[in-house]
Amino acid sequence: MSLLSDIVGDLKVPVERDPAARGYLDVILSYPGFHAVTAHRIIHEIDKLGLPLLPRLLANIVRFATGIEIHPAAQIGKRFFIDHGMGVLIGATAIVGDDVTLYKGVTLGGTSLGQGKRHPTIGNDVVIGTNASVLGAITIGDGSRIGAGSVVVRDVPPRSTVVGIPGRIVLLDGKPIASSQTLVDMPDPQALVIQQLAERIAALEAKLAERGVPPAARAPQINPAIFDDAFPAI
Repeated sequence: MSLLSDIVGDLKVPVERDPAARGYLDVILSYPGFHAVTAHRIIHEIDKLGLPLLPRLLANIVRFATGIEIHPAAQIGKRFFIDHGMGVLIGATAIVGDDVTLYKGVTLGGTSLGQGKRHPTIGNDVVIGTNASVLGAITIGDGSRIGAGSVVVRDVPPRSTVVGIPGRIVLLDGKPIASSQTLVDMPDPQALVIQQLAERIAALEAKLAERGVPPAARAPQINPAIFDDAFPAI
């Protein structure tokens, strides 16, 4: 009965969350995310019986049919929604909470070849954007939002918004973070270049100040007439 109620809950979610959904029959016939999640719930029950090979074989067939790969051992909560879904990957030890939404290309992957927990735990009411990667045995707190294309390899507190490569918390409880907190120990080339430019500008400003050049004279003077030639009136 629980399995059936979970499938019914999954069926209702696209109609509620996706403006493109035209009713339950549309979801049943044309939503690969719903197909993949429904199949996974059945395959997961088979996997818990300890049957060898069959769960992986069935999961591989579902992957071929939908473009969505969910390991039979992954634990999926209620009202799970995969929108579009092509390229979604959910690893064996991943745990996904209730009311979670994933968009296409999302990876819930591992960073270790060892046994044990090596995939993320996703809290309730989490949204993970297109092509985002959440890697390792980390926890994404309830109500968090992971921006498209982000890479996250550290725990994320509840009700956070994370964007970028490496992932940075830019909002916490709906309030901007003054100094974005990076979520990964790796070089950030863009931040390094910006820092070097800022240091270079500060050094040049100091030299100009030493020579008595007033601030107004330090910026290049642009003749507004050049814009008239470049962008003539229509």
